[in-house]
Amino acid sequence: MSRLPLRTIEDAPEAAKPLLEKAEKANGFLPNLLRVLANAPTALEAYLTVGGINGRASLSLAEREVVQITAAATHGCGFCVAGHTKVALAKAGIEEPKVEALRALDGTGDPKLDAVQAFTNAVIATRGKVADADLAAFKDAGYDDQAALEVVLGVSLATLCNFANNLGQPPLNPQLEAFRWDGAKARAAE
Repeated sequence: MSRLPLRTIEDAPEAAKPLLEKAEKANGFLPNLLRVLANAPTALEAYLTVGGINGRASLSLAEREVVQITAAATHGCGFCVAGHTKVALAKAGIEEPKVEALRALDGTGDPKLDAVQAFTNAVIATRGKVADADLAAFKDAGYDDQAALEVVLGVSLATLCNFANNLGQPPLNPQLEAFRWDGAKARAAE
């Protein structure tokens, strides 16, 4: 059971209604994360706006999903791990064993994806004060300053949705059930 109300298009604050309508049309269902965020229309708007901006980043969809899954698993957000697992498998083309490794916060064996994961971990662990060696390793993997800042952008987006989910504790939508991540309780307790 959700700790915060799961708003519908009908009972959401007026400012949230058009955002929920658009999200439902885009997803084919209304993710419970958005139903929680609708309690604060500005938070919902921020999430959707930053998500759209993140989607225009120079990082590939697969690289962006590495950031999202890494952050969600680190933050103990089972809802976001499930949602981004679906995207990683269905749209980003990341093979299942690599997605499972990301969910476990392990290396995938893909040097580029592992560089993104390692840099994401460093950004989160140091709150952006990454060591020179971490930044150099990221750049040695073929990334530049723009990509480094886009990882920070992705972490900021993930932090908003991970923390909102952890606060609200919405149930997983049936559409995401096949991607359930049970590591959430273990990670959140750390």
